[in-house]
Amino acid sequence: MNIRNWIRILHRDTGYIFFGMCIVYGLSGIALNHLDDWNPDYVITHKSFSVSDIPDKDAIGKDWILSVISGADLDVNYRSHYFSGANTLKVFLKEGAITVDIKSGEAQLEQIKRRPVFREVNFLHYNKPKKLWTWFSDIFAVSLIFLASTGLFMVKGKKGITGRGAWLTLLGIIIPLIFLFIYLW
Repeated sequence: MNIRNWIRILHRDTGYIFFGMCIVYGLSGIALNHLDDWNPDYVITHKSFSVSDIPDKDAIGKDWILSVISGADLDVNYRSHYFSGANTLKVFLKEGAITVDIKSGEAQLEQIKRRPVFREVNFLHYNKPKKLWTWFSDIFAVSLIFLASTGLFMVKGKKGITGRGAWLTLLGIIIPLIFLFIYLW
């Protein structure tokens, strides 16, 4: 077998091994590129409602708060509460919080739920597992360099690196350099 056959075999098998990693880093990369537009780890929702018949501050306790939650038909789990200001009741929930203005009766529910898939891939992308994951990620990074390099020599002739492939490779190098020039200099 010649070198090109070995390149094809190694390129193919490395691509199979790291398919999952490409999906992980691709999805999390998209999510992280748009942090100003959304929270990729959590879905945060807000709901306003009114509370009537508010007792004196001293009479507000867990039982009254549970009756408010039940009366507002909220699907939440009470944890604790405290007064964050003279007229502001803060109720902590399993997945969020309720803020109640005890003077006006206006209440705001903020619910926080984990966003499926994106939260998990971001966990891996941020290198949270540490140690073994770091080694695996480093191997993946080296493999990306290997895949990019061997990909240059997969095709022969005018469509390969000595023909059209050279121009496309040059374009792939120039585009990041243009962005570096625009944003760094």
